[in-house]
Amino acid sequence: MEDKYFDALLHVKTSGGQKGFSTSVHYYRYEPTPYEGLAALFEHYQLKETDRVVDFGCGKGRLLFYIHHLFAATVVGVEIDKSLYQEAVQNRDRYAKRPGIRKEEIEIHHCAAQDYEIHPLDNRFYFFNPFSIQVFKHTIANILRSYEKNPREMEVILYYGSTDYTYFLENNTPFQLKKEIIIPELFEKNTYERFMVYQLG
Repeated sequence: MEDKYFDALLHVKTSGGQKGFSTSVHYYRYEPTPYEGLAALFEHYQLKETDRVVDFGCGKGRLLFYIHHLFAATVVGVEIDKSLYQEAVQNRDRYAKRPGIRKEEIEIHHCAAQDYEIHPLDNRFYFFNPFSIQVFKHTIANILRSYEKNPREMEVILYYGSTDYTYFLENNTPFQLKKEIIIPELFEKNTYERFMVYQLG
């Protein structure tokens, strides 16, 4: 019900999984963050219109449209799978038909996460276990290099964060855990049903 309701509200189609399997062992199957989870996250975590949020492994773009709808922040999707990328672009076209939507505030890039060039204004980075720890390390290294060139407050948001991801961030980077947000009913059954926000700067 919730998926259908929010997809209809945003004029997008983000439900369902991925057709076929990724050709790379480093990239995992698409699964959207549940709307129930996004509601829990943004009840306790606010964004500003001036933020630039990058979703690595954006799939069909659910997070992008949800954030843009709530906060009018600029959002950037990075997706390696061509068919998912195309679906995200189609969703953006449908979403942008609504009055007052500026299409240029929703960027979607078809590339590997580690090949995405971090924009000097990118300051929020979202990961729902989209790929292996090797790709994650490379991507975080790119984020840190961008910080060195252009220091700014940055945050990494992990949903369903693997122990590999959290261990690496906490032991091998300057990012520090700022906040943990659980999805109440789901967390009772599975302790991975939470968001972890790491801050730098």
